[in-house]
Amino acid sequence: MKGTEHIADAFRRSQVEGRTAFMPYFTLGYPTPELSVEIVCALAQTGAGLIELGIPFSDPLADGPTIQHSTQVALEQGVTVRRCLEMIRQVRERGVVQPLILMGYYNPILAFGLERYVQGAWDAGADGLIVPDLPLEEAGALEATCREAGAALIYLAAPTSSAARLKQLAERTSGFLYLVSLTGVTGARRELSDGLGSFVRQARAVAHTPLAVGFGVSTPEQVSRVGKMADGVIVGSALIQAARDGQDAVAGVQQLAGKLSMAC
Repeated sequence: MKGTEHIADAFRRSQVEGRTAFMPYFTLGYPTPELSVEIVCALAQTGAGLIELGIPFSDPLADGPTIQHSTQVALEQGVTVRRCLEMIRQVRERGVVQPLILMGYYNPILAFGLERYVQGAWDAGADGLIVPDLPLEEAGALEATCREAGAALIYLAAPTSSAARLKQLAERTSGFLYLVSLTGVTGARRELSDGLGSFVRQARAVAHTPLAVGFGVSTPEQVSRVGKMADGVIVGSALIQAARDGQDAVAGVQQLAGKLSMAC
């Protein structure tokens, strides 16, 4: 089972278990390529329903300081798209079975070649793509390439999206619809947006796929709150920070991910 079917099955499993799908994000290549593979394998053992993997890029405009730092560290160690695909293959060979979603910006994809990127990701074991800086109006070619391969192309909707735009995004996305919880970049926040519940309800009214909420979600309490609204919850910066804070990056990330997963 691969691609959109694999993603749909992961959400169904979480629903049957009576929980929200926990989706940790981690940057490939951080703190080192070898450690990032170990961390992804560890995340797979902490109750993750799906795993989002960041492809390092020099201008990650949707990301805050924590993820920006992680991508810069990875780039300085020579992490490229090709190396990221190799790391994905490695985690599959290590027995990770959860859907893997690649979060990467459009410039590296375009430089690598759309068909080559999608096919390479598919062959390595990825199930879908998130491209945060690719608008609907320019996504036709990548969308068609993903559809032909069977991979999901997941769109993001923001709180500022109009009702008409939200409907368009919901109709075009595959796998799930990624709801950005706030107006701004990724990063841990003390509080979730007061309007998040209303935003999720608006999306629910037009969506044909599960809804996953990300950006600014960092604590078990926030995960629990999001879990009462959405089908999936995405946490990234807090896990990156956990790898940065301690001497044992793998143990630090695994410990936090375990607490977050239990809150789902």
